[in-house]
Order: sequence, then C-alpha cells, then structure tokens
Amino acid sequence: MKAFYGDLKLGILGGGQLGRMLIQQAINYNVTVKILDPDHEAPCRKLCDEFVVGSLGDYETVYKFGKKVDLLTIEIEKVNVDALEQLEKEGILVYPQPRIIRLIQDKGLQKQFFKENGIPTAEFKLITAVNDLQQVEFPYPYIQKLRRDGYDGRGVYKVVDKSYLANAFTEPSIVERLIDFEKEIGVIVARNESGQVSTFPLVEMEFNPEVNLVEFLISPSTLSAEIQEEAERIAKKIAEDLKIVGLLAVEMFLTKDGTILVNELAPRPHNSGHQSIEGNVVSQFEQHLRAIFNQPLGDTTCLSNAVMINVLGEPGFEGPAVYQGIEKILKCPGVYVHLYGKALTKPFRKMGHVTIVDADRAKAIETARFVQKTLKVIS
Repeated sequence: MKAFYGDLKLGILGGGQLGRMLIQQAINYNVTVKILDPDHEAPCRKLCDEFVVGSLGDYETVYKFGKKVDLLTIEIEKVNVDALEQLEKEGILVYPQPRIIRLIQDKGLQKQFFKENGIPTAEFKLITAVNDLQQVEFPYPYIQKLRRDGYDGRGVYKVVDKSYLANAFTEPSIVERLIDFEKEIGVIVARNESGQVSTFPLVEMEFNPEVNLVEFLISPSTLSAEIQEEAERIAKKIAEDLKIVGLLAVEMFLTKDGTILVNELAPRPHNSGHQSIEGNVVSQFEQHLRAIFNQPLGDTTCLSNAVMINVLGEPGFEGPAVYQGIEKILKCPGVYVHLYGKALTKPFRKMGHVTIVDADRAKAIETARFVQKTLKVIS
C-alpha cells in the first residue's frame, strides 16, 4: 500500500458534511482527496483536491471514479455496490467493504444479520407488500420501515391503529414491535485491517420528534458502568462479526428494564460522533482514516463533557441561509460552531452543528439549551 501521508489517492463517495469533515482531518495527514457527488454545489467542492460531479448510483460513474484512486470510502451508503465489488476484484481497496455496504443498504438484511449473530434487537417481521400488514400480529402501535433508502427519519412510519394502514408504505419493509425505551444511545466503533478494535464512550441522544433525527447529544454518558460496558461489548461484537474496516455507528435503545436493543448501523462517520472533534482525544473522522489506512487506532478518551446540537433549517424558511443569533452564541465560552457550507436552507435541513464543552456537565447542558434557542437558520 502506498504511504497514506504522501502518494495515496483517497476517493470519497459523497460530498456532504461528513466528507467535508473527513477532508479537514485528511489535510493534517497530507492525504490527496477526490470527491464524487451529484451536486455541483456540495459542501466538499472547495476543500478537496479534485471534485467530480456524477451519480453515486450509476455503475460506470462510480467505477471510473474508483479506478483513479488507490482507496475508496463512503460518506453515504446509497452508492452503486456492484461497481464497488468490481473495483475490489481489480485491486482497489474499498473500505468499508462492499459486502457490508450492501447489507447496510437493506434494513431487512441488517435485522437478519442481528438475528443470526445473536445481536439483541426489537422483534421484527419482513413484509413484501402492504397487504402483508393485515397479518402483522404486533399490537398497535408498531413501526414500519422501508427496507431501502430510508435515512434521517425518512422511510419510518408509525402505525397507530388500523386506520393508518391506508397510508402505509407499499414497498418491501420491515415491521417492528414498538419499543418503550428509556433513552436512545449510541456507540461508535472502529476496526482496522489488522483487527484492532476500539470504541468511543457511549453517548446519549435526543431526537427531533418531527423529523426523527439526532438533535441533541450528550457525551460521556452517565448511565451505569454495566450499561456502558454492555453497549460497547455489543458494538465490538458487531464490528468483529462483520470484520469491517473503518468506522461503524451503532444506534441502540435502552429499554425501561435496562435491556439494550440495537436499532440500526451506519458504516461511516455519523451524526452521533460529531462531538468527538472537540470532546475526545481523537475524533471519529481521524479514527475512520486511521482504520482505513490500517494505522494504529487512536485514544478515544473523553477530554470533557461535550454536548452537540444539530443546526437545522427553520420551518417555513427556504432560500439563501442566514444564521440568526450566531454572534450571541459565540460570546459563550466553550462553544464551537461547525457550518457545513450549504448555501441554501430548507426546513430541517442539516446546516451545521455546535459543540459545547465544559468541565461542569450541568453548565454544558445549560449553554447547549441557550444555543438551541438562540441560533436559527432562516432565509
């Protein structure tokens, strides 16, 4: 393998904010980065060494892009896996491996993987057509999820009672028993090609109820040591069972009786790890690069209490982005603003995130609530 810090060309499929933050870290290692994204105004466009506009789902586009790099990674799972498999056969390193991306693209395959490998998860049933919902034996309410193309809360439907069946998804789906959970929690785990595995400390998450995406995250968790150890054990087991190379975000539910159930996986840097840029010795973005370059994994110890807030476009606004209140939050100590380079805002679009670090956990949360109320993205 070429030296990662000099002559290796890294390709990233996807030019959004995750790619942007990967590039910011890759610069420190002198890595040449090429980006493929369908949006000519993607956040990565001004930061990478080469920016290619093209479809992530088109075989020829992905294949030709991959032939010009030494190592290929992703910042989004919705990519052409057939092209990645062919590139892998021809000697291009693809991390995470195409077989893992294929599994993650299909929530039904994810669930079957959990079942086959003894990973605790909510009771589920696979369905192929909307009429199959008539035979679902779960009590109302229950959850229907599209098997493919759901993300950031899209593709999730709560079936409250029989009347809701009229608006249910008609595509192949999974149906899950509704979990009465205490908290949503997450662990990010990394594994390199040599088999070294390392987890970031458990984080606690709050989701925006309107769009079902992470809005508020607290690190480190104050849950019991037993719960934290079990969550990290599960994450490590998944990484080792998959033999993944790279980063894996493991989203989980903590039930009211203290049971941990795995919800979903993401084989890449993830929203639940953004606080690690300021809050941990090594960030999730550096850890992903270390893993795919097969370098020693970094120290994931928390440096401080860190609270992360997603900065979302305000409802009712669409157009050129204006960040209202930014000068007020920048007066607060321990506030770190990350804007994603998106010129246009729209309701609930991820426009950035803010991390608040403070030795006093209560003070960090208080400041985070102030930021949440003060910073608005309008047009």
